[in-house]
Amino acid sequence: MSKIIFIDVDGTLVDYEGKLPESAVEAVRRARANGHRVYISTGRSKAEVYKNIWDIGLDGMIGGNGSYVEDHGHVVMHQLITAEQAKKIVDWLHGRGLEFYLESNNGLFASENFEKAGEPVMQEYSRRKGKLDSENLTVRDAFPDMIFGGELYRDDLNKISYILESYQDFLDARDAFPDMQSGTWGGAGETALFGDLGVKDITKANAIEHLLEYLGAKQEDTIAFGDAKIDIPMLEYCAVGVAMGSGGDEIKAMADYITDDVDKDGLYKGFEHLGLI
Repeated sequence: MSKIIFIDVDGTLVDYEGKLPESAVEAVRRARANGHRVYISTGRSKAEVYKNIWDIGLDGMIGGNGSYVEDHGHVVMHQLITAEQAKKIVDWLHGRGLEFYLESNNGLFASENFEKAGEPVMQEYSRRKGKLDSENLTVRDAFPDMIFGGELYRDDLNKISYILESYQDFLDARDAFPDMQSGTWGGAGETALFGDLGVKDITKANAIEHLLEYLGAKQEDTIAFGDAKIDIPMLEYCAVGVAMGSGGDEIKAMADYITDDVDKDGLYKGFEHLGLI
């Protein structure tokens, strides 16, 4: 019976430097040739899903950690931060002296000093993922299509990520914006590097539910692959949840199966183990 497969991008489909293993490409293409549907399910907005990923051959995507759902070019669901909410957040971050970037399907828009402030943060993020030469990583390496000097008061935003000077910044942002979904990434608790704000009650699991309803498909036919805490609701919702070997302890503890690291053909091995290829 054909399955519907959801694959996180960073740390699952591609490694933490954005490199796409050939084995992952082969796994997706062979699975689709066998009649399975394959969607990426990512924190990235559509503007961050580059041509090399689409060229694999996908049935669609879930983006913005669940705020956007697309099937073969058809927008199934898209929930945006309102222009009023976005302005309040931008003003609050400016007032707090925190650098940030705005995530939309039309691009990534950096705050005035994000390029400078973000460089050591992205280097630390890369170092934590075990990558060599992290000290030479630049913001433009990490976000090659990021727009600098663009309009920051916008009505097309899926999510806003901001650099944490301390964990208190996240706690204060959560208190300041109770109408938003507030989270962190790049580490757990006090070690987090970024905070983010998005549409309330949006998750990858919620987005999958919308997609299945649109497709007339069954939850029992779903499989999810992920590596991070943000992916846990997706793995819990799907009939089978697979964690990457390079993933965090929390997601590996709850997964139905743990495959190998992303850069050790983990996706291919997971597909093989589940009989998808």
